[in-house]
Amino acid sequence: MMAERGLDLAHTTIMRWVHRYGPELEKRIKPHLKQTNGSWRVDETCIKAGKVWKYHYRAVDKYGQTLEFMFSFRRNKKAAIRFFRKMLASTHVATPYAITVDKHPCYVNAYGRLTFSGELSEDVQFRQSKYLNNIIEQDHRRIKWKALDSMGYQKFSTAKPTLSGIETLHMIRKKQLHLPDNSVKNQSLFIHHIMKKAA
Repeated sequence: MMAERGLDLAHTTIMRWVHRYGPELEKRIKPHLKQTNGSWRVDETCIKAGKVWKYHYRAVDKYGQTLEFMFSFRRNKKAAIRFFRKMLASTHVATPYAITVDKHPCYVNAYGRLTFSGELSEDVQFRQSKYLNNIIEQDHRRIKWKALDSMGYQKFSTAKPTLSGIETLHMIRKKQLHLPDNSVKNQSLFIHHIMKKAA
């Protein structure tokens, strides 16, 4: 793409752009996302950073709209609590009336801790169902394909901002922006507009 525009760039330059602007795009796009549904589908997928598998927590609603994501060193109760708190703090994420997870005990423990502290209502329907989580299992594929296209990640610190950019663009492709017309052209113009604003 750069060569077509008469620019001679090393691939490492593009990589640095991704690391710098991926998280920035995520931050700037959040206030402009549509409100999601209150039925959360939560899961994690494994992505290798260096030679070690790490955990990419993800959540969608029952319509497949992305709620949140978080790249983590570990898959445990503390990580699950952090992820739930990140979702609860997001302005575009609706308060849950149902949360569907897999059979991993970290989610049960996290749910218990957050209901005990009052951060989650005890009226929330908590379900452990692989069948109901098929929607997020399918959604993982899009992210993992992009991770494979990038030929893997050497470090956790470089994987995290790259995944942030991939996830944000995935949300835009799913037409989660508040735009009168969610055409590709309008999405591109909107990104150009918000990235031009002073930080």
